[in-house]
Amino acid sequence: MNILFAASENAWGGFLGMIRSALPRHHFEATGGFEINHIEGFDVLIPTMCPVTEELLEKADRLRLIQQCGSGLEGVDFQAARKRNIWVANVPTNVSGNADSVAELGIYMMIGLSRDIRGMAKSLRDRKMGEPQGRALSGQTVGLIGLGGIGQALIRRLRAFDVRLIGLKRHNLQKAREELGLEWVGGPDDIHTLLKRSDFVVLCLPVTPESRHLINHTTIASMKQNAMLINLSRGGLVDREALLESLISEKIAGAGLDVFWEEPPDPDDPVFDYNVLATPHVAASTDVSMQGIVKAVAENIRRVEKNKEPFYLKI
Repeated sequence: MNILFAASENAWGGFLGMIRSALPRHHFEATGGFEINHIEGFDVLIPTMCPVTEELLEKADRLRLIQQCGSGLEGVDFQAARKRNIWVANVPTNVSGNADSVAELGIYMMIGLSRDIRGMAKSLRDRKMGEPQGRALSGQTVGLIGLGGIGQALIRRLRAFDVRLIGLKRHNLQKAREELGLEWVGGPDDIHTLLKRSDFVVLCLPVTPESRHLINHTTIASMKQNAMLINLSRGGLVDREALLESLISEKIAGAGLDVFWEEPPDPDDPVFDYNVLATPHVAASTDVSMQGIVKAVAENIRRVEKNKEPFYLKI
């Protein structure tokens, strides 16, 4: 089968080379960047960060599967795919090691911001020792917005840091609180309560029409002045202008960002002039996570080749 990988050859930690090794009989082609200029002649599309629109799918003459190499499918027009009997599948974060890797990066950001990694770098440049003073994680309240695979992976790891854990979830709040051992769990309408209580606000939920720009001028107004915002999910969850204004005015103390309003972001964006710890969308890019994702993607491609229904279908 012909498979189109919508990224450069070396993107996502060498994913393309790994999947080629797993499926040596199939033909793979990389677009060279995060764009899709043609889809004709391909059986499988791995869209990465590219939108999959009605206009693009109109040109698909033999496409059978849109298979994401991760969990995010917010760029896919599901209705257009359904009309053409094209399967759409992803790799859930909790089956590949993805959630564990993302959680590790989240904790790195929490520690880096708490201990003022930018200030430490400046002290070394200025030949100053013993400063800046950091903040300990112990006793802090971490508010997790989203209690899926990534949220649960964070909960397991954060217990060792002696923090208080609260969260937001759409359904089964009491069950989630008891099973996950959280101090408090609220629903979507309780977001301001979570924000008022949290020293760290961690975003681990997908982008939907309801969650887009969840963090905006109004919600930021409910956050503590010493709070840190960490986005491990999708850039569309955060209103960039609101974030920038909150950093300029010191309404919040800082932000950890692995995802952005545009990708790649402008390295000269003034957001990065403030207390922001940024990474280039690499939260899930580890050896363990990549191996798990390659295994799941390869299995789905084999299933389609045999006219079997793929796993982890979204439609």
